[in-house]
Amino acid sequence: MDISCIVLAGGKGLRLGRDKVLETINDRYLLQQVVSRLSFFNSNIIIVTAAKQPLLQSISYPKIRIATDTYPDKGPLGGIYTGLATSDSVNNLVIACDMPFLNQALLRYMIQLSANFDLVVPRWDGMVEPLHAVYSKGCIVPIESLLKQGTLNIAKLFTLVKVRYVEAEEIDRFDPKHLSFFNINTEADLKMARELAKEI
Repeated sequence: MDISCIVLAGGKGLRLGRDKVLETINDRYLLQQVVSRLSFFNSNIIIVTAAKQPLLQSISYPKIRIATDTYPDKGPLGGIYTGLATSDSVNNLVIACDMPFLNQALLRYMIQLSANFDLVVPRWDGMVEPLHAVYSKGCIVPIESLLKQGTLNIAKLFTLVKVRYVEAEEIDRFDPKHLSFFNINTEADLKMARELAKEI
């Protein structure tokens, strides 16, 4: 299936106090870690960033495109819109830039499910992870409508498009510890990620 990958790297890292993409795990930038995992799919990777945000020159993957937020300061929903509008693919894997332990088998499974849906998103214990999900181009119009209304809650999108939830028992087949969804917001998260990276 034709798929592109969209990495959201435009966050301000407010809880960490600095730009996450410049943090390192195992001597590699977080963004490098994510791009390396996604390069497995040999697809275009679109990095969505805020204006004037420092970009890493050391990422060597040849199919990278940089896109600046079309709707600045609109959070992840604005970044998803920018990525989808930039992409040439109908289906797009959207990943946050601070998820260093992506599971390629789980991602492949989600991509395989996406043919008949606008959005494929993991769900467990009443929570969903919209920044580890597959979005189709069919989401562009409803997302833009939400942005123009000033609605930035991604959950609102779920009521407007055809959604396939990937439930806990499905996730567990590929990633029983749910490390795929480990993301870095605090110094404690960063310390834990560095410890986990030594064990994986």
